[in-house]
Amino acid sequence: MEERIVVNPKIMVGKPIIRGTRIPVDAILNRLADGMTISDILEEYPNITEEDIKAALIYVSHVIAGEQIIPMVEVA
Repeated sequence: MEERIVVNPKIMVGKPIIRGTRIPVDAILNRLADGMTISDILEEYPNITEEDIKAALIYVSHVIAGEQIIPMVEVA
């Protein structure tokens, strides 16, 4: 994954991107959430691979797994 997803403050304001592109990881996730298939995304972005898309998903999974979830406290 590290070889496919990179963060560079000079590209896309430091958002995680697919290496060698200006395609942010969140753009891939948004397209999947909108119902696009991997094939649709590859057609839209012919310079990335299915492995790049999978790396984006793994990257996000690792980011989320590292977050501390603090439950909301209800005030009565």
